[in-house]
Amino acid sequence: MPAYVIAQIDIHDPEEYQIYLQGFMPIFERYDGKLLVTSAKEPILLEGNWDLQRVVVMEFPDTNRAQKWLNDPDYTKLARHRHRSANTNLILVEGIN
Repeated sequence: MPAYVIAQIDIHDPEEYQIYLQGFMPIFERYDGKLLVTSAKEPILLEGNWDLQRVVVMEFPDTNRAQKWLNDPDYTKLARHRHRSANTNLILVEGIN
């Protein structure tokens, strides 16, 4: 069953965040990840509260692959740049088969 990682991101150091982006895809692709949504602009709020600027939606074959990607030692090291450069919320949800 497909799984989706949904990220809300508020970038406060664009230069540091670029370091993260440069290393992201090779690690992400190891786990058969697909980028479905990457918003360059703030999303349009339809209801409720949405405090962060950007949205990213990633698809993985299953939750196991998504969690392996997140815990990959290379990704863990790379993610330090994201942690220093942005406030991020991440969730993992299962899709409908």
